Amino acid sequence: MAGKKDFWFQAANALMFLLFAFVCLYPFYYIFLVSVSDADAVSRGSVLLYPIGFTLDNFVHVIRLDGILSAFLISVARLLAGTLLTLFFSSMLAYIVTKKELPGRKWIYRATVYTMFVQAGLIPWFITMKTLGLQNSFLLYILPGIISPFAVILIKTYMESAISPALEESAIIDGAGYFRVFASIMVPVSMPVIAAVAVFSAVGQWNSWQDNFYLVSDSRLQTLQYLLLNFLQQAEMLAKAVQLGDGNALEMARRRPLDPFAVKTTITMVTVIPIMLVYPFLQKYFVKGIMMGAVKG
Repeated sequence: MAGKKDFWFQAANALMFLLFAFVCLYPFYYIFLVSVSDADAVSRGSVLLYPIGFTLDNFVHVIRLDGILSAFLISVARLLAGTLLTLFFSSMLAYIVTKKELPGRKWIYRATVYTMFVQAGLIPWFITMKTLGLQNSFLLYILPGIISPFAVILIKTYMESAISPALEESAIIDGAGYFRVFASIMVPVSMPVIAAVAVFSAVGQWNSWQDNFYLVSDSRLQTLQYLLLNFLQQAEMLAKAVQLGDGNALEMARRRPLDPFAVKTTITMVTVIPIMLVYPFLQKYFVKGIMMGAVKG
């Protein structure tokens, strides 16, 4: 009897988790279906479980956008440079504020955390960036986020809870300086939380487009996300013009049949795929880093 009850319990658990996995995965699957289905089928709402009128036209339109290669390279460059610099400076600040001998370390830490909750707003930010000469500059994508308060909190807490002070003290006794201890001991031991922070930073850099929108008019510095946003807006404007019976819009729609929702899902696929390819390599560090960096043991 006990074995039978255990079987049904395991079966119920398996069914529940399968349903949960389906609920989590189906939105991504549906986005993929819409992106490779015919525009008319998408407009009718016929696409649910499999692609209808399989086509890659949406991806072809995206790939053929003017300047997409340059925009892709700019986005990759800001992701790599921004993530590396954020990791270095945020982890360095996190290490510094763990030192009890540092004068005013608590105030420095509190001031850093304070910026998470209180921000000046868009206009002061715009004026500050322009005054610093970051308008139409690649540095605009990197310097403002070089210190991440959230990253500092996670890394500082991890260093204080997961790394024994004796390890650092023994290195100092052997003649190592603070920077040597940081580079040779603190960073290698803190790799789980640093990898977790790297994921957050990389996703933020990859998805960002507001700074491009407000302060960059140079097409050579255009990011992939902003380029795709413009493409989506053009598709939506074309669809509205068709509904109003605009002759030119009708002609363009015949030559390039696009559904705004299909365009949106295609853009989602294009922007999500690079992150999905990178995430599995960092996943093993992710949960451990977040748990140990968020709760002080």
